Amino acid sequence: MKQEESVDYHIKFAWHHINKMYNAEASEHGTTTAHAYVLLNIDKLKGTPATQIGPKLGMEPNSLGRILNTLEELGYIKRTVDEKDKRKIIISLTKQGLFQREIAADVVKKFNYKVRAKVTDEELNAFFKVITQIQKIAKNPKTNYEEENN
Repeated sequence: MKQEESVDYHIKFAWHHINKMYNAEASEHGTTTAHAYVLLNIDKLKGTPATQIGPKLGMEPNSLGRILNTLEELGYIKRTVDEKDKRKIIISLTKQGLFQREIAADVVKKFNYKVRAKVTDEELNAFFKVITQIQKIAKNPKTNYEEENN
């Protein structure tokens, strides 16, 4: 099989370019794509338990911890102990964090707008259906999907 015929090649190649685009945008605002993803996954009003952020992003606790430390140093987040459960740490956005979150959200919206301007709803729905199947296969590589779908 040629490299350009493999599914993972196209996913990785597309993600490489998307990530490069997002990092270029983020660097203009003194941050990174990883920081932006974390900010986008913190509830604007209530904050989010730290233990819920990593799994949403598929991020390891050590990596998330480093990012949270950096975001706190930058003044974008604050950590508070949950009133009801003292073991829980709630990550909340500061005023600066809310501002950075809005910038990140705008970048994502603009990219999605550009994609939707070039790709029909039918094509996009087919893509979502296919990528969902690919995700299921990647999550459970030992499952026999041929038997499952017959």
